Amino acid sequence: MHVSLLQRSAPKTLAPIISRLTLAIILVGATSQVVLAATPKGAVINESKAYAQVAEEIQAADEIPEFDGADDSIDMGSDDSSYDDISDDDIVEDDGASSAPFDEALASSGDEDSASNIGLPPQFSGPVPVVPLNAISPTTLKTFVEVVDLVRREYVEPVSDEVLLNDAMSGMLTKLDSHAEFLDAEAYESLRAFTQGDVGEVGLYAEYEPTNGHWVVTEVTANSPAAKERIKVGDYLHQINEVKLTDKKTANDIEQMLTGIAGTQVEMVVSRAGRRKRTITVQRNQMRQQEIMSRLEQGIAIIKLPVFQNNSRQRLLLELAKLDAPISGLIIDLRDNPGGVLESAVDIAGLFMANTDVVQIEGRKGVERSLKTSPNALLANLPVVILQNRYSASAAEVLASSLQTQKRAKIVGEISYGKGSVQSVIPVNDEQAIKLTVAHYLTADGRQIDDIGVTPDVRLEDNDGAWEQKALAVILAQPRPAGMKFVLKSGK
Repeated sequence: MHVSLLQRSAPKTLAPIISRLTLAIILVGATSQVVLAATPKGAVINESKAYAQVAEEIQAADEIPEFDGADDSIDMGSDDSSYDDISDDDIVEDDGASSAPFDEALASSGDEDSASNIGLPPQFSGPVPVVPLNAISPTTLKTFVEVVDLVRREYVEPVSDEVLLNDAMSGMLTKLDSHAEFLDAEAYESLRAFTQGDVGEVGLYAEYEPTNGHWVVTEVTANSPAAKERIKVGDYLHQINEVKLTDKKTANDIEQMLTGIAGTQVEMVVSRAGRRKRTITVQRNQMRQQEIMSRLEQGIAIIKLPVFQNNSRQRLLLELAKLDAPISGLIIDLRDNPGGVLESAVDIAGLFMANTDVVQIEGRKGVERSLKTSPNALLANLPVVILQNRYSASAAEVLASSLQTQKRAKIVGEISYGKGSVQSVIPVNDEQAIKLTVAHYLTADGRQIDDIGVTPDVRLEDNDGAWEQKALAVILAQPRPAGMKFVLKSGK
């Protein structure tokens, strides 16, 4: 799951506009109630006049300034600084030849003027279109106000207006797609506390019990997001987001659906041992440590890449150096990788392909731009196999599809998740924000990823436990160069 976390500067006049728009809604509702009690025919006329009058007043009072297209990155913390002092010149081939320098774009992790802006959604140019407030049907606004009033008066338990309006905004966004969210003060603050590419979970584990035919919670971590929602051991877990849980799912399915990019939200349907079901939304803000792991088998380096972070390229090269042996091929294991930082996927693709298109970004007006690799590909001659499964998503799919499209790697495993969209976090005010889908990823040759996924060259069954060995057989069957050995320069 990649999230392009952007902070767009909101016009300073936006808050009073929203306040007066709220006043307009209240006035329309009030006018409707008073006049409707007297004469239904006159209600429409007076209602429209009242709305138009307030709308004109708002438009006259507030001129929305032109948006300058500038995007300011949210401060999402920093990656592990232990890798920051490893530059392109610090790892060299141990063959007596001069070192192949890493491309300069990666030497400084998180540079706002280079890497971090590569994957931004399409920029706006010119003024933001101003939608007249009276373009919204007064009848629609009146209905909304009446529904809020009915809930306020008739619902079995008291509900505050703030909760009702926050839920209304949340419902509006989640109806757009499964990735759009309204972030209240707590969720927004929690999201800003994470580094881009961090992985989070909710602190809940479940197992399937055939005797009662349900997934049952077996562990809840203390002080975790799940614990704060009063989920207890023995509760039934019925649904995660839009997926109903049956005996066909596995424990890894449940774990991967509950895990994702830190700060994102997941919706669950739970019940207390089969009693009344309740739907809760939980933020993935319990950090999960994500370490790149490597091992060597028959001269082939197998690298497990759990997520894409700003320094993933440097860390991957460091793992190759730590193997301290000649390498004649590389398997990159992207199973269960939820994505992360798009630029990181482009950077890693640049290890294997020079000056090559990696991904297209498609906005409202079609394809806005293509991202391509840098001129130098350090591992251009090294055979590559990508290992993926149904939970390889977003940036993982970008890397896999780019190498496959350019015939630079074979993919082994299952069809990937199919998450090919870009989300931006846009502040509404200092304490609240919305996460909105602003673009889609396409493969380098224009194929859609979202809701489709990336199809492997060699398809494996989900119950096969020997995936690594089958990927190894695929790469060993290819022509391979003499082994390349990488070493870390002394003093690093």
